[in-house]
Amino acid sequence: MIKSSIKNFKEQKEAHLFLKVLNNKTKFNVKRSAQALGISRQSFQNKFNDLKEKKIIRNFSINIHPNLNPNNLKFVILEIKTNPTEPYLVDELLEINQLKILDGILGEFSLFGLFIFESSENYYKVLNKIDKIMSKSYFKKYQIIETIKVFKTNGVELDSIKLNPEFRVDQIDYLILRILKDQQSLKPISTYEIKKILNTNFKNIIKNHYKEGISQPTIHNRIKKLEKEGIILNYVINFWPKKLGYEGKYLVRIKPKDPSKYNEIALKLEKSYFMTDLFRIGEQYGLFAIIRVKNIEDYAIFMKDLYDTGEIEDTYSNFVLDELKPHTNFAIF
Repeated sequence: MIKSSIKNFKEQKEAHLFLKVLNNKTKFNVKRSAQALGISRQSFQNKFNDLKEKKIIRNFSINIHPNLNPNNLKFVILEIKTNPTEPYLVDELLEINQLKILDGILGEFSLFGLFIFESSENYYKVLNKIDKIMSKSYFKKYQIIETIKVFKTNGVELDSIKLNPEFRVDQIDYLILRILKDQQSLKPISTYEIKKILNTNFKNIIKNHYKEGISQPTIHNRIKKLEKEGIILNYVINFWPKKLGYEGKYLVRIKPKDPSKYNEIALKLEKSYFMTDLFRIGEQYGLFAIIRVKNIEDYAIFMKDLYDTGEIEDTYSNFVLDELKPHTNFAIF
């Protein structure tokens, strides 16, 4: 039993190092990643295949800066009171493309969802769909919380990334970002594949900008521009946290003693490596954070450090029981 535990711990540590290398500012490259780990390309490929077979890794993706010009991405929290006799609610919610996270939680509400919308128009259209879904629920109790500001997303601190106010993301950029984020497998998508998707599935939109269709060099240049301008925060891979030893996920609301210090406190809190996401919301508990820990003791450390600042009046925590739709490409520690 002891040998088995040590072996598992060793495998987790190796997987940690491997996944840290796959979280990068630029597109995945086997040669560069293998060099960073000090192993051969073949050894790297063997390890990658092993993680794939064990279903530890799921697919490549990107993280996108929420403050896009001209329209910021809209992060919206949904909390639902339901019961086990209503599985259809979960099924219908999972069909909504803008839903990025769906968790079963312990507390007054039993479901937590995080949506990301590209526009207000898109948001209100989906909101109508959510209302129709919830009209069929027994409790009909749910609340929608709009975030005011995103301080941290998937482990990336946003205050250090200065965006060019003159740079504008157009319709084609949005499509490229969407493909890079949601349509990759365990083989990174190529610019040639993106070209085929755009010219086939979005033919009418593309022809408004490029009469002969969009070319591969144009896509390459647009992606490089999105990287340079900080719109693409990083290239990442989605993975299963529990298989890497992350046993706990918590949702915590935080209420400062001094409401005028929300921004100041948030900029301090985002430094915590336990915290993967941090939002300012318009509620009594004005900060909302997603916390990842390897064990309960880690969460106790996080909470103690939080209150030791002397700036926090109160907190309210929910423990995540089940990740029904995980969005897990956070920077691991």
